[in-house]
Formats: sequence, C-alpha cells, structure tokens
Amino acid sequence: MNSWNAVHISDVASVFRLALEKGPAGSYWHAVQDEGIPFREIAEAIGSRLGLPAVSIPLDVLMLPGYFGQFMNLVTGSFPATSLITRQALGWEPAQPNLLADLDNGHYFSAS
Repeated sequence: MNSWNAVHISDVASVFRLALEKGPAGSYWHAVQDEGIPFREIAEAIGSRLGLPAVSIPLDVLMLPGYFGQFMNLVTGSFPATSLITRQALGWEPAQPNLLADLDNGHYFSAS
C-alpha cells in the first residue's frame, strides 16, 4: 500500500517560525500532521468532490509509458515520516484541518 504524509501550509509556516526561534542551527525538522494517508483515500476524496470514481489501476498498467512518467515513484511509493521529534523539541502541534478534512471542506474545488 502506498501512503503519503501531509500537513497544512499554515502549520508548516508555524514550524518554520518555531525552528527559527527555538531550533539549534543545522537541525532538520519534519512538519508532518498526517503520517501515512493511503493514496487511495486521497484519490477517493478528490474524486468524490469532482464527481469522478476512484478506480484501482494494476501496477503493470501503471508502469506503461505515459501514465505518470517521471512521477511514477511518487505515485507508487510510500515515504514514512514522523514529526515526533519536531513536536517535542519545538512544542509544535498542528492546528489546521488534516488533509482529508481539508479536501472535504471543498474550497479547493470550484463550485459548479
């Protein structure tokens, strides 16, 4: 199963501010709210807002030229990450809606 991490851009801005104020120079921080949302759930959320079905595409078909091109590894991979250290060290907690809730709000999709 492929999964993605996500965080609201306003929460990312908060991490940047905290990192500048509190973080030791040269540190790396992970601004992650949602740790491992299945890609299928993201596709289903977008599809439901657009009135389109989310269908599984077999991997051998995905590998054919033209489907996702250079983005193939992003679409088929999983990239686990956690913000536990960022939260503990900087005292950061996301305040905005998570990705699926934010997509459900509908403001990314034009009213028709």
